[in-house]
Formats: sequence, structure tokens, C-alpha cells
Amino acid sequence: MTPSKRSPLLNLLQKDAPTAPAEGIDHGRRHLVRGALAAGALAGLPLAGCGGNDDDAPAVAVVFSHGVASGDPLSDRVILWTRVLAQDSADTRDVPLSWEVAADADFRTVLSRGNATARADRDFCVKVDATGLAAGTRYWYRFKAHAATSVVGRTKTLPTGAVSQVRLAVFSCSNYPTGYFNVYAEAARRVDTDAYDVAVHLGDYIYEYGAGQYASANAQALGRVVDPGKEIVALADYRRRYAQYRGDADLQKLHAALPMIAVWDDHEVANDAWKNGAENHQPAAEGDYAARRAAAVQAWHEWLPVRDGADPLLIYRSFDFGSLLSLHMLDTRVLARDKQLDYADYIGAAGFDSAKFQTDMARADRQLMGATQSQWLQQQMAASAATWQMLGQQVLMGRMNIPSPILFEANAPGTGVSVSAYAAIVAKAQANPASLTAQERAVLAAPSIPYNLDAWDGYPVARETLLGTARALNKNLVVLAGDTHNAWASDLLDMNGNAIGVEFATSSVSSPGFEEYLPKENPQQLAGALTQLIGPLVYADTWRRGYMAVTATATECRCDWVFVNTILSRDYTATVAQSLRTLPGAGQRKLVGV
Repeated sequence: MTPSKRSPLLNLLQKDAPTAPAEGIDHGRRHLVRGALAAGALAGLPLAGCGGNDDDAPAVAVVFSHGVASGDPLSDRVILWTRVLAQDSADTRDVPLSWEVAADADFRTVLSRGNATARADRDFCVKVDATGLAAGTRYWYRFKAHAATSVVGRTKTLPTGAVSQVRLAVFSCSNYPTGYFNVYAEAARRVDTDAYDVAVHLGDYIYEYGAGQYASANAQALGRVVDPGKEIVALADYRRRYAQYRGDADLQKLHAALPMIAVWDDHEVANDAWKNGAENHQPAAEGDYAARRAAAVQAWHEWLPVRDGADPLLIYRSFDFGSLLSLHMLDTRVLARDKQLDYADYIGAAGFDSAKFQTDMARADRQLMGATQSQWLQQQMAASAATWQMLGQQVLMGRMNIPSPILFEANAPGTGVSVSAYAAIVAKAQANPASLTAQERAVLAAPSIPYNLDAWDGYPVARETLLGTARALNKNLVVLAGDTHNAWASDLLDMNGNAIGVEFATSSVSSPGFEEYLPKENPQQLAGALTQLIGPLVYADTWRRGYMAVTATATECRCDWVFVNTILSRDYTATVAQSLRTLPGAGQRKLVGV
């Protein structure tokens, strides 16, 4: 979720509205190949003679332009991905290639191999499902085409049976022009020391905006102006944007080091997407939304190492890490979400129509996941005997009600109070309530309302249904979330106050958080005030970029928030700023310290 092009009430969420698209030159396929060469992404230059899997084919100069990746691991198989194409941009012929999986990095013991074809109609991206593998095992893989060989990637299958520990590196929201992907680099650096099993990406893997639009102030200086320069709408546009992102050396390192389990959020299509449209889609200028969504979905499947199904819109799926953890990846964004409510629609001459707003919020037919996906999740959780039921999904599930005067002030200075001013009034009321002025009493009497109607807070009936399912099944629930560019940890309570589980929410890889949108607030004081004002909220970091390291054992599920100190230089430091955990069993499903 990024700033709205309209003017919603909650400017707390609203980033600087994008300006008109800056039209760029369509450099085309030749530009992408040259860019890969300049970045050192060329895996191997062809020699005279033949190579790859076709000994009778004439020599063709090819390039593995975007490294390798693996994903969607199961206990006996994993998806392997690469992209290979001719160096001559005029040569659009399919490229035959071979792949190998080995027990060692030097490929002395090759365990599996096969052939595939990089086709123009798939943007020369290749995915193979390497099967017949052993559970819980590390493997190395590579591709060959003619005389070129890709870089070597490392992957791992899921374990079966009793498992002592599972470690996930969790990411969200990587905006290329905002800064370097130091967060990806840090996770790749820690793969061995921290023993990560998989990377989990919760969406906003790319952003759709054009040059000079969202969070691009440093793009020119950093050499990270987006390609193409316009907002991406057509299939060719989305492919070029993925090609640029996947050309990033730090993202390539992460993909080569770990298998990734990914879902999309909104920016893989357009900001604040829902099932029939998006805030950042204007049909009059950008055409049919369904056509744009189809193009975005096709490019996502081409460029991500995910296992494709019969219906490209169905990306919800489960991954079992033995008897310890079942990870259920959800789509709360593109497939079945009803349109978000907007506070602006409830403001009239008489002020805010709270009664109508509450009535619409309570509608049972407003869906976030849709009935089919919700039923599937209930069945998956019921069938799983794993200690932990973990949901990998896009938006915040925890209740985030904020006093309305704070939200009014964020939208229109002078109409409410700042976070720090509100905290001061609360402190005054606690110390000497008789000293409060009438205006201060009115501020404290104002209702608290959800700060983000794009999150589960905007779909309370759907949230209550999911939490009720977890409670009825007596499951240990852990929810992973991204989207907001800030780090959060919340206890998940149902409407009756019952503790159902916990939520770990990651900051962003590069997209800016509250530090950019509330610059007058001290970041540390803001985070502290929010945890005091929002009952279920236990932890907040609203100014740093990072990822989460989530560790599950039989006795606890722990989250470590890892942050980098800058994304404006490739020289950075990293630190674990906070660690929290939850324990299994009824009565213990809440956040506690480490």
C-alpha cells in the first residue's frame, strides 16, 4: 500500500501522491542485456563449438542474464528458475538448455538432470520442477546453454517427521528507486551463520510507479531510476520492471542462497488493488483493469520461482515443515478482496457519519480472502497436526485503532493533535485529571478508529471468522504480515478479548515508513506512544528498513527484527533490534520477551 492519488482522510498512511508519469524511452531487450553485462551478471561467454543439451545445434552466444533462483520447496522437489537469451537482441529464437542438481557445490555427485527450453513467449524465463529429491536436504544446482553456464544456486527441500527447528527469513516491500537492497544482502550474508531454511516474501516484490513518482528522491544519484520510465501497465512493461529488479546483485545473491516462498501484494499489479480494480488504476487512461491484472499476473509467474497451477490467480498454498510447522500462504489482495472502505465517503456537512460507517464495517458479506479460500484454509488447519500454524500473508491482522484526533491532525494540521501532544494530554489526565481543559477532555473523549482500512481492520467480520476458526481448532496461530513498511508485533485478540495468537509484521526492504510521512515526530517517541495507545500492540519500529528472522521450535516461536542502518550507501551495518516470542498451548498464545 502506498499513497493514494485521491485524498483519503488518513494521510497518516498517505505517502506523497505520485506526480504525472515521466515518459521514458523504450530501450527494449537490447538495453536489458547490456545492463546485465554492465552489472557483471553474465554467467559465461560461449566458446567455439557447441554446448548445453544440443550437441548438433550451431554455437549461439547466450547469457544467463538474471542469475538463478529456487522456490516452493516440498519434501521431494523444488522449483528451479533462470533466464537465458541470445546476446544478439535480434535473435529471438528459443534457447535449449540443461539443468543439474548435485549433492555438492563442485558437482562431483550429480543426482538429477534434465532439459528445458527458454521461450520468447515466457520472456526467456525457465522454470523446472526438480523431483525425486530427499527430504530436508541441501542441494546445489546450475543451468547450461550452449557454452554458457549459469552461476551455482543452493536450495533445500522441506523436512518430514520430527523437526527440531525451522528458520525463515521474511521480507516485504522492495522499492527499487528508494535505495539499495542492503536488506537482501544482509540476509544472504547470514544464510549460513543463522541457518535459514527458506526466504518468505510477503509481496510488493516490485512497484508499478514511473520515474520521479513514489519514493524516488535519490534514484538519480543512486543510479536506480526505474525502467521503463512510465507507470507499468502492459505485459512488456511488467517484464521490463522485473528484469530491472532481478538484475540487482543483492537480490540475485539472496535468490541463489535460499529457496523462496512468495505471494504477491498490491504493487505487483497496482496500489491498493482489490478484485475488480485498484486505487492506482484509471480505466479511462490505462484501459481495462482485468487486462492489466492478467499481464501483471503472467509476468509474476514468469519471473518468480513459484509452482504454477491451472489458474494463475490461485496462489494460496501450504508448506509443511515436518510435524513442527505448517505455513499457509494466502492471497488477501488480488483474488477475492472487496473494495476498501474510504473514510472520505463518510464525511459530510454534518461531520463524520459514524453510524453508517459502523454499519458498513459490520457487513458479513465483505470479504478479504473470499469464501473458497477461507474454507480451504480452515480445512488445511484442521488437517495439520503441526505444532505451529503460520499464515504468510500481506496486510496487518492486529487491531490498530488510533484516537481519531491524531488521524485528523495527520491529514489536516490544526484539526486535531499530534501523537506527542496526545500522549502529553494522557499523562496530564493521569497525574491531575482536574487540570484538564474542556478541549483536552474532548480530545480524550473522541473515539479511536482503525488507522488502515486497507488492512484486516477494514474487514473485521472476515478477521473474526479466521480467528474463530483458529480458536475452535485449538491451534497455535502465528501470522506474518508486511505492507506497511514499519515493524510491528501484536497480540491477536477476538472481539471478546480472547487471546488467539500473535502477529509478527516486518518492516520493508527499502520502501519508506512513518519516518518520511510524519517527519515532525521523533521516531522512537512515536513508536513508544503507539504501543501505549494501541492495546494489543506490543512492539513498533517506524523508521528502519529490515527483515524478520522467525524461528520455530517445539517450545516457542520467536521473531528477531534485523535492521540495516542505511539504504543510501552500500556500506551499512546491521543489528538485531528486538526479539519476541510466543509459547504453544491454550493460555500462552501471546507475546512475551526473550
